Amino acid sequence: MERVKIIIASDSVGETAELVAKACISQYNTRNKITEIVRYPYIETRENIEEVIQVAKDEGCIIVYTLVKPEIREYMEGLIQEEEIESVDIMGPLMRILSEKFEELPYNEPGIVHKLDEAYFKKIEAIEFAVKYDDGKDPKGLPKADIVLIGVSRTSKTPLSQYLAHKRYKVMNVPIVPEVSPPEALYEIDPKKCIALKISEASLNTIRKERLKQLGLDDSARYATDTRIKEELEYFETIVERIGCPVLDVSNKAIEETANDIMYIIEQNNSNMHF
Repeated sequence: MERVKIIIASDSVGETAELVAKACISQYNTRNKITEIVRYPYIETRENIEEVIQVAKDEGCIIVYTLVKPEIREYMEGLIQEEEIESVDIMGPLMRILSEKFEELPYNEPGIVHKLDEAYFKKIEAIEFAVKYDDGKDPKGLPKADIVLIGVSRTSKTPLSQYLAHKRYKVMNVPIVPEVSPPEALYEIDPKKCIALKISEASLNTIRKERLKQLGLDDSARYATDTRIKEELEYFETIVERIGCPVLDVSNKAIEETANDIMYIIEQNNSNMHF
């Protein structure tokens, strides 16, 4: 049985080199072959290099490496040639070409691709928050949210939450249904961070009937009747009045337009709080 062992040597986590190695392996039928990939991350010293070389020599490994520090990379290259070890330098050749093209030296800082800016992490956190607290799943999210959206069914609460999450806002949405009382915590949060999504009876009726058709259901179901819609919207008005929060009419509005209006209201409220 054939056996291939690859050592991933990196002065960062080694993710890039491992992905390249796996992509290459995937191009072959490995059913009757043993393939093994071992990572040696955070290589910073000559001793680290020597350890990798020794293992590769003893076990007949291929070395795939991503080393950005020139002195470490050159030491690795020297020992690889000396010991005649099969290897691939993932970054070195391209960095040499880019240095010539850009006419400047690289930072030579390991792991810089992973040092993503704070905005990226805030966006990921906000997206995860929107998913976790979608549709009022957990009232514990209310005090943590930057924005709380309330509205009856089909007022675009979930897509708005996701859109705003990509703008780095932590958004929770709470459905307003006559048969289910909203969580008490909804009345305890700052009403300025709560946005009520209002919609006209005619718009809601059209949207709900279309939704029922998409689901293959009869569009005369109670969900889309004038009586039910009126009941829900009246209940919605009583909740809004109790909270005392800003109201936005989303009738015939695009998600982006509504989201921009929400962000404007929230930012205005936040700036007023600083005075």
